[in-house]
Amino acid sequence: MTSAPAPTVELSDAPALAPLLARGALLSPFKRPRPDAAHPRTRLVLPALRADTARLVAYERVCGFPTGSASHEDALPVTYPHVLGFPLAMRLMSGPDFPLPLLGLVHTSIRITRHRAAPATGAYELTVYVEGLAPHRRGTEAAVVTEMRDGGDVVWESRSTYLARHRTTSGHRKGQEEEREPLPAVDEWRLAGDVGRRYGAASGDRNPIHLHPLTARLFGFPRAIAHGMWTVARCLAAHGTPDAAEVRADFRAPVLLPGTVTYAAEGGRFELRGDGGRVHVTGEVGPL
Repeated sequence: MTSAPAPTVELSDAPALAPLLARGALLSPFKRPRPDAAHPRTRLVLPALRADTARLVAYERVCGFPTGSASHEDALPVTYPHVLGFPLAMRLMSGPDFPLPLLGLVHTSIRITRHRAAPATGAYELTVYVEGLAPHRRGTEAAVVTEMRDGGDVVWESRSTYLARHRTTSGHRKGQEEEREPLPAVDEWRLAGDVGRRYGAASGDRNPIHLHPLTARLFGFPRAIAHGMWTVARCLAAHGTPDAAEVRADFRAPVLLPGTVTYAAEGGRFELRGDGGRVHVTGEVGPL
């Protein structure tokens, strides 16, 4: 007996993030996460989305991607489709049928496959769905997949994992990283206190932990923290990415704002380190 196909919901426009954040926050206290919980099977589809030019330029500036260059102005940055698909992901993760609480949910990793460069002026079909849940040594992890199509062909796709922390009784060790020698330092970046606000304005992700020390303290952080997707975008802007590429990034520890971090890289690997050599992000990029 075959299972029924996942239902597809076609949207006419990208949903606004603020109401979704509010809904997710209100529902969070009623969620009881566990890896065997049911999760939404719906695939959300946005059939003809175009990037807003002003927001794209603001994104490029805050992340360090080139703007106004003939060799770059027609291509979306490798991380930008995540921004385009994030409202759809938030609609799924803030819903009552998503078993993990949105408050406290931690973005732990992203895997990106870019099959070819995508013109910034193009119209693309976006599909977002929850792939499934898995046990993690610190709780339960959800995988969310985003696909971007041009004329029916997948030109970009990603798989993000989000962790809901809770007590576990298993000895599952998923999430542990292999210890490696530190990569050689390439540059030192002094991060201003408004990086979270600038990235939030460009991406639409105005989570209060990124915006101001006072709102960050409500969630246990001494200061505002940088968006994880800003840290990986900033690293990739410095590293460079082939038109057809695979990218892996793991978020290890939050970056406090303001602050100073060290960008390190060698070959296809990169990382972002803070005080005392604390690793914030590790990643790898290579040709497809």
